[in-house]
Amino acid sequence: MTILKFTLLITLAMTLVNASNSFADPTKWQDYYNIEKVEYPKTVDPQIGGLTAMKDGRLALTLYNGDLVIFDPDKNTWSTFAEGLHTPLGIVQDSDNSFVVMQKPELTRIVDKDGDGKADSYQALYDEFGMTGNYHEFAFGPAVDSNGNYYIGLNVASNFAGIYQYIRGEYSKFCAPEDKMREWHDSPKWRAGYRKKVTRMFSCAPYRGWVMKITPDGQVTPFASGFRSPAGLHIDPQDKLWVTDNQGDWIGTSPLHQVNQGDFAGHPASLHWLKGWNKKHWDVTPADLMDIRKPAAGLFPQGELANSPTQPLATISPDLFGLPEGELLVGEMNTHHLIRFLPDNEGDTAQGTFIPFIAGQDLGIGNFRMDFSADGALWVGKIHLGWAGDEGLVKITKKDKPIFIVDGVSQVKDGFKVSFNQSLVSIPSNIEITRHTYHYHAKYGSEKVDLTTVPISKSGLNQKGDELIIHLPELKQGQLYTINLANVTDQSGRPLMGHILRYNLNKKNYK
Repeated sequence: MTILKFTLLITLAMTLVNASNSFADPTKWQDYYNIEKVEYPKTVDPQIGGLTAMKDGRLALTLYNGDLVIFDPDKNTWSTFAEGLHTPLGIVQDSDNSFVVMQKPELTRIVDKDGDGKADSYQALYDEFGMTGNYHEFAFGPAVDSNGNYYIGLNVASNFAGIYQYIRGEYSKFCAPEDKMREWHDSPKWRAGYRKKVTRMFSCAPYRGWVMKITPDGQVTPFASGFRSPAGLHIDPQDKLWVTDNQGDWIGTSPLHQVNQGDFAGHPASLHWLKGWNKKHWDVTPADLMDIRKPAAGLFPQGELANSPTQPLATISPDLFGLPEGELLVGEMNTHHLIRFLPDNEGDTAQGTFIPFIAGQDLGIGNFRMDFSADGALWVGKIHLGWAGDEGLVKITKKDKPIFIVDGVSQVKDGFKVSFNQSLVSIPSNIEITRHTYHYHAKYGSEKVDLTTVPISKSGLNQKGDELIIHLPELKQGQLYTINLANVTDQSGRPLMGHILRYNLNKKNYK
């Protein structure tokens, strides 16, 4: 990529960041949560690619410069555990003296065998996925299930560049000729010539665009396909795998997926590596994919809720952090807030509601990696990778002041039931509801399609006043419903924290 092209991309990214100041409502979140920026030593790289809360209360962080460092919040000390890692964008604790880290070229177990606080063993757990050298071929994860299986996400490549002379793995017969794909080194020629014939994102080496499963004994399974940039992977307490992706070609707006083995999430580049697939990426049409594409569980409206969602994380006890268990929190690179996801599944169909959470300049942007420590603190690590984002480490803790929030959104016949953790004074008089969808096409992103204001037939409260029933003329599958509850307060006059609800209705499930 030329310096000019890179500069233009950075300018665009910063424009999005500046515009994002208005995306999140920063209404007095610090009345309910402490948001502290951790003082960072100048000798430690402030870009955090991986973060895990250790069993003993310390934090293990992988940094963009290739270090693995240990931070002790009680002693406010930093120590280097390992060095020389290659773009490590995820970490989990493996044992008291070892970690598993996702580097760009491999999944690695790193061990301190002699107990001196320094790594002395590096074991490649999986390094058989393909690499062409393309800058966009990041690798994310791992997430770990209760059986010790690891899950990683492999980015597809970008046609802002091509491939290098030496690649790892088989070169796909469905991709453009290798010699043509190397022309990108002559930037003017690439931009004016062959790049125009290359799909926006591509998968020319094995399993780019896939989530892979690696068992404790090293067996590898291509688990699910159809991803563009799966920056966040998480296994929840029920052993369900959640994966975020980023808007782009074939992805109208950024999604959250609940991923099962064999799923196809929608981006066709990865299908080059699906057994029996025989169609080139640029020949694929939406009609070819509709029967195999699994709808996302949640959709982040681009420029409103998120531009680049990152890691999902299951909530913990409300006594520790103030949110109901059974939800997810999701990080976001370009907007000043975190996001709640409240599942409302129907059988195997995953769906639910996004609600903005903890917003404002004190939180900032670049919220890439998160974990809860045993004391209930939420730790947030930031990164920008030379793109939009930020740097540093943030600690978020709950205050004792009661908060007024939505704690559930579910379907009723031709409508929704919104549950609150406090009682309302009266039926809200200014509820606004819209619905829309997005194009599924090869173009980059999508505007809102069929944006419609939905009239309310009637609404009412239950006897206790903590459940709002909203009846509509009908519920329509395959639509993202936006419910605006602005100016709603509880009986103590507290404002509703997170008043815009976005329910992704894949399937009707009212009883």
